[in-house]
Amino acid sequence: MFDTLRRDIQAAKERDPACRGTLEVLLCYPGIHALWFHRLAHRCWGAGFLLLARFISHLGRFFTGIEIHPAARIGPGVFIDHGMGVVIGETAEVGENVTIYQGVTLGGTSLERVKRHPTIHRNVVIGTGAKVLGPFTVGENSRIGSGSVVVKEVPPNSVVVGVPGRVIYRDGKKVTTPIDLNMVDLPDPVAQAIQAMAERLEELEREVGSLRAALEAAERQPAASASGERS
Repeated sequence: MFDTLRRDIQAAKERDPACRGTLEVLLCYPGIHALWFHRLAHRCWGAGFLLLARFISHLGRFFTGIEIHPAARIGPGVFIDHGMGVVIGETAEVGENVTIYQGVTLGGTSLERVKRHPTIHRNVVIGTGAKVLGPFTVGENSRIGSGSVVVKEVPPNSVVVGVPGRVIYRDGKKVTTPIDLNMVDLPDPVAQAIQAMAERLEELEREVGSLRAALEAAERQPAASASGERS
């Protein structure tokens, strides 16, 4: 248990450039506090004290703004940055070294008591406001862009953006760093499609202009010939 707590603290120190030390993490990081509330609630849930577990989870939500169902499985080294509005459902599974930003939802799409929340493998980064909805897996080392809505499985080493989320590999290459927090260079498939349409439209306008000029030249030539014959 103490090894897990140390990994939680270390993850915050490694992945938050604003961090100034261990004491600051202990006192001022709601993401860390939410994880500790959850680990206690999860133990109570596993021991059969379901109401107590839900109450501890509720206290964690009250103090941190982060809601994690006590049945959810959270691995070591997970870092919830800022965290306000994060919701992690009952059957969700989060692997080690995952980074989650504020407003993220790991939600379900079924009313049945089955596996209905996603499984997040290790080293995944989920951007601000992203929604991952359904009982599928997100492969290791993947990144989910801010504001994306993911509703189907994501292979490992992928980048996902858009609504609904689309898998976009960066230049066809795998993510090489263990944890990549950069959200600036994520591609926008909608913008790319619009740009391609604009370029094609310009090309068609040039072709139409050339055809129009050729047609006008062809019309002027017979007129000039007829005028010469009359004279």
